[in-house]
Amino acid sequence: MLNLPAAASSTPAALPRRAVLLMVASTVCFGSMAVLIRIASKQLHPFEIAFLRSFFGALAALPLLWRNGLATLHTDRIGFYVVRCAIGAVAMLAGFWAIAHLPLAQAIALSYSSPLFVTIGAVIFLGELVRRRRWSAVIAGFIGVLVIVRPGTDGFTAASLVALFSALCSGAVTISIKFLARRDPPDTIVVLTTWLWVPLSLPAAVLVWQWPTADLLPLLIALGMLGTAGQYLWTHALKLAEASTLAPLSYLQLVFVSVLAWWLFNETPDEWTVAGAAIVIGASFYIARREAKLARERILRERIEGEPQI
Repeated sequence: MLNLPAAASSTPAALPRRAVLLMVASTVCFGSMAVLIRIASKQLHPFEIAFLRSFFGALAALPLLWRNGLATLHTDRIGFYVVRCAIGAVAMLAGFWAIAHLPLAQAIALSYSSPLFVTIGAVIFLGELVRRRRWSAVIAGFIGVLVIVRPGTDGFTAASLVALFSALCSGAVTISIKFLARRDPPDTIVVLTTWLWVPLSLPAAVLVWQWPTADLLPLLIALGMLGTAGQYLWTHALKLAEASTLAPLSYLQLVFVSVLAWWLFNETPDEWTVAGAAIVIGASFYIARREAKLARERILRERIEGEPQI
């Protein structure tokens, strides 16, 4: 999914109702998409599913272009978009493969480790200062990952490493969007990202291509539409409230997917996945809250320093 920094400040008590509705709707879209990926993977390779999701998702993004005109495509950072989308395409391919080969709840739980990689990347690439409390949260988060993955036991599978690799790439995408969102509006980011994913995901799909059956086609179209709708709803929710405030709502995706996985595939998360997911989500939530608090303090300090001295 697309990760954008929030453009507005809020507190849980003042959380706009529209932001809540948009965020919950986006989690339903992304959760439903994960279930459809699992269903489609019974007939098609995950790489082909990723391409078809991109293709139909690009078509679903056309109304944004129709509404806003060609100005939606304007950016002076197209090269940066290509690099960012290439990393995003790798994250998508790996994530789809993990969903096809792991219990759904475990695949989604591991995807929540992305903020841990974002924190590390922000130190390396953005020069951000991370102090003891956030580093403690990162360490706790990776302990949660180890609880889910359980290396050295019979419960360990290579597919869990693929899911972690997808989370790492998603973290890199999040860092890149911090640059893009400073100058480009959300609709531009959604449209360009969705369209660039089509050619970037095609080579992997060609290697495993087989024509989908007629009965599977509506599901693939729905998958693409859900992906684009989820991105649109998510980015616009973040225009109304801080990501740290909305984070608990995004974690509802794990509950939603777990219920559907139990109902449709008779999958029940084991105690290790539940315990590890709780640790990872708790650590990620703390990191988001801490970063938001520091950002507010930084903005307030800059305003005070910018005021004329009397």
